[in-house]
Amino acid sequence: MATRGTAGRIRGLGLKCETVNKVHEGSPHIVDAMKEGRIAMVINTPDASGAKDSFSIRRTALELRLPYCTTMAGAKAAVDGIYALKHQVFEVRALQDYHRA
Repeated sequence: MATRGTAGRIRGLGLKCETVNKVHEGSPHIVDAMKEGRIAMVINTPDASGAKDSFSIRRTALELRLPYCTTMAGAKAAVDGIYALKHQVFEVRALQDYHRA
């Protein structure tokens, strides 16, 4: 789910994407979708026109304890981490183990 411009870019990549209003465009908007439990993770990299919605999106994400990324690099790292958790076996090691000679 994404706002109009982002949804268009996502669809341009051949992916399905539902369009939702920005907060200032009126309900139903992205914060409504978050409160309804329809959003699992927020990636918000606003341009100048989206900056006014950022506060309510950030605040709602924090209140609902939703993962929240503000950069595409952060979003990619989060997605890579989720993928790894689902598809790889992990072991716990102390940080010092990486630096032993």
